[in-house]
Amino acid sequence: MKKLLISLFILFLIGRVDAQQVPDKSVQIKTAVLAAPEDFRKDAKVYGYDASGEWTVLREGSNEMICIADDPKADGFSVSCYHEDLEPFMERGRVLKKEGKNFKQVFDTREEEAKSGGLKMPDAPAALYVLTADKADYDASKGKVDNTYLRYVVYIPWATEESTGLALKPDVPGMPWIMDPGTHRAHIMISPPKK
Repeated sequence: MKKLLISLFILFLIGRVDAQQVPDKSVQIKTAVLAAPEDFRKDAKVYGYDASGEWTVLREGSNEMICIADDPKADGFSVSCYHEDLEPFMERGRVLKKEGKNFKQVFDTREEEAKSGGLKMPDAPAALYVLTADKADYDASKGKVDNTYLRYVVYIPWATEESTGLALKPDVPGMPWIMDPGTHRAHIMISPPKK
C-alpha cells in the first residue's frame, strides 16, 4: 500500500511539473503570432495548450491567419502561422499524428485523401511561416524569445519543377525551391541564410 501511495504521489508531481511547464495563455499568444507578418498578428486565430497541456484554441481570430504556439514538450522553440485555407491539411495531420501515424503514413493518407477529394487543399498558393529558436533563447515567464530564425513556405498543391520553373534544391542559401513536387504537399521553400 505504501509503495502504491508513493507511486501515485510521484505521478501527481510529474503531472504538476508538466502543467507548470505550459506557459501562460497570454505568453503563448504573444509568442505564437511572432511567426506571422506584423499586419496579421493582432487578429490571428491562435492554437496552443491549456494548463494541463491539452491542445486548445487560445484565441479566436478574425482574419485569414492561424498561428500555433510552441509545444512545451518539444525540444527547442518553434511557432508557426499559416493561411486558413491550409487548416484542413494541418488539422488532418494533427489527427493522424495523434493516432500514432508516422511521417510516411501521414503523408500517404493525406495524399490519397487529397486525390480523392476527401481532403480539401488550397486552390491558390497559401503561406506558412515558421519561427524557431534554441530553447535557451526562450524565456516563457516573460514571453521573450531571442536569436530567432524565420523561414517561409508557400503551398502549391500538385505543382512541379516544370510547372513553376523552381529547382528541386537551392543552389545558394535563401534560393526558393520546390519540395514534394507533384504531390498534395508540394510547396516552395524559402530558407534565408542564418546569421
